[in-house]
Amino acid sequence: MRQDKTRVIVMTMNLRFGLARDGENGWQHRKPLVAELLKKYPSDFFCFQEANHFQADFLIRTLPGYQVLGQHNKTIDWWQSNLIFFCPPWQCLEQKHYFLSDTPDVTSKLPGSKWPRQCVIGLFQKEKEKIIVVNTHFDFDLFVQEKTAELVMGFLSEFPAGLPRVILGDFNGNPGSPAHIFFKARGFDGVFDNEAVTTFHGFEGRDTGKHIDWILCQGGLTPIFQQVITDSFSNRFPSDHYPVRAGFVRSDTPGHNV
Repeated sequence: MRQDKTRVIVMTMNLRFGLARDGENGWQHRKPLVAELLKKYPSDFFCFQEANHFQADFLIRTLPGYQVLGQHNKTIDWWQSNLIFFCPPWQCLEQKHYFLSDTPDVTSKLPGSKWPRQCVIGLFQKEKEKIIVVNTHFDFDLFVQEKTAELVMGFLSEFPAGLPRVILGDFNGNPGSPAHIFFKARGFDGVFDNEAVTTFHGFEGRDTGKHIDWILCQGGLTPIFQQVITDSFSNRFPSDHYPVRAGFVRSDTPGHNV
């Protein structure tokens, strides 16, 4: 499906939930812009946050050939899911959905968290290559974010060790926050750790200094490009967040698969 020679390309995008009262930036006005953006920036893995069910259905139609995991609780109209779309020849070997709480198997949240945040993890294989992809969305409180990072690392321990891993999502905190420091201390690197970038712009396309959407990598992955996608269409943006996209190749470190 891809024409470039990059081993794996990933993108994260907070979609902005479709039931928000955003006026001229409402979902009905934005969804064709999302379709244009996804067409322009093909990826092996698209990770979306804040996806209502009708938005998930739209993405499924917009990304033919892709498979999706992470849609949760379809009985509630306003539910927001974290979704991982992946394209062949990648295959999903294992997938899990967690709530970011001490009871991750049931709808729940940590004390101090405003919403029941979620995390979706997939183990993927293409020929002999394997990679673990994490899509998550953290809450606002810095202490809760650090506790949430601990939970994500615990969830990852349920997957095979020693494989390349990428963590994507909306972390509601900048690099240097306690959660970011926690991941760094455990061997993860962020693709924009050493650059001042904005990813949340509130539909205004301005520099807010809020670099809250990250891509973290570990396990022999070397970034060969990274980009914050600031495209607008007739002065309108697909979301209030800029998507973040990166391409990786496997380093020469023995024992890693991608």
